[in-house]
Amino acid sequence: MSDIEIPRIDAAALLAGNRAAREAARDAATGVGFMTVYNTPLSEARVRAVIAAYQAFFDLPAVAKAPFDMAKTGSNRGWGAPGSEQVDPDANPDYKQVFDCGLELAADDPLTAFSCYAPNLWPDVPYGFAEILRSYFTQATEFALDLLCAIADAAGEDGAYFRPLFDRPMALLRGNFYPERPDWAGENDFGIATHTDYGCLTLLATDGSPGLEVRRRGGGWIPVSAAPGEFVINFGEMLEMWTNGRIKATPHRVIGPDHARISVPLFFNPNHDANVAPIGSGEQMNAREHLDKRYSETYVHLNKT
Repeated sequence: MSDIEIPRIDAAALLAGNRAAREAARDAATGVGFMTVYNTPLSEARVRAVIAAYQAFFDLPAVAKAPFDMAKTGSNRGWGAPGSEQVDPDANPDYKQVFDCGLELAADDPLTAFSCYAPNLWPDVPYGFAEILRSYFTQATEFALDLLCAIADAAGEDGAYFRPLFDRPMALLRGNFYPERPDWAGENDFGIATHTDYGCLTLLATDGSPGLEVRRRGGGWIPVSAAPGEFVINFGEMLEMWTNGRIKATPHRVIGPDHARISVPLFFNPNHDANVAPIGSGEQMNAREHLDKRYSETYVHLNKT
């Protein structure tokens, strides 16, 4: 298929093995590296509730968000203020705000010593924030695993190979708040600058607003959006490496909208000790080490040295 097209796929049909859905997923995964999916287990009402919860948090004054500032924790949990990330070293730090959470382990679990399994930071306000995000995280990670295995199968990989490697996923759920593009923003200022995702599969919910752009293989940009209850799917550097380049990680960006916008990506990544070296290569590449390296290059509070 042409990389100008980003296919829209019935997720239930894909998970059921429908031939047309599998072919569309194969073409998307091995071509443009993006697709949108609809008819998923995550309802429009659930997505809107999650977006509303993030909006209520981002609307708080900075002094109320400061106790949850991830720059104080040395990990990637909690609030990221504007300028806390720099995904492109040739651009200025991104002017969006974020709030990150991940898999919750028992307090005495030794894995909590790793930043990828750090304890979540939950504010008391807005009311119900933690419960809404925990519930969504559980359902979204279950769906993401089914989707990843189905897409891998469709692309010519063995989906069953991946399933046992995601029972303690280094999954990161994020709320992105993109304000209206500031008057001072120049050519090196972005909501999020051009980048590829670091991990495996990204399940992106949005409020339906435009803003996300995908780079064409031959140059130029393709706008992509999805209404609440539909999702943008793309793939990260780890999965491209893991599948010997079969599944593609494609650069994308958000220049910045002319109105405020919220998106909710789930960055779905395997267990910390998964070997993500190219399948069949006999090599070793630890998943946690790969992600820690990329995070340390992105989070400003981790890369100051």
